[in-house]
Amino acid sequence: MTWFFFALASAVFAALTSIFAKIGMKGVDSNLATFIRILFILPFTLLIVFAQGNLKDAGKFSTLTWVFLGLSGIATGLSWLFYFRALQIGDVHKVVPIDKLSFIFAIVLGVLLFKEKISQLGVLGIFFLLLGTYLVVLK
Repeated sequence: MTWFFFALASAVFAALTSIFAKIGMKGVDSNLATFIRILFILPFTLLIVFAQGNLKDAGKFSTLTWVFLGLSGIATGLSWLFYFRALQIGDVHKVVPIDKLSFIFAIVLGVLLFKEKISQLGVLGIFFLLLGTYLVVLK
């Protein structure tokens, strides 16, 4: 399977996450809802890693790997906390497009930190996605 398949599957499950969360958070504190979500994610992902036989590799990680995976986990947690609160008090059709602007931040950071290249057509595409987000959310 290609990266495109996994990216598309991620998008489908992210959409389901938004809908399930919006329904499930009625009358529930959004931070508590995030914690409940984590209680399901942890054993599910542990089961996958265990089934693949990759758990033994965790001991081989460098300190730098642990630090950056930890920072990624903290960033993920903060993202989820803000996202769940936004979903709880906002409309899905407005919250989700703004949340997905994260890809633009990721592209900019990829260019700045990893010297990744983006074509002029790619820049134009980003402009149209920004315009589309503006039209969906604010108009």
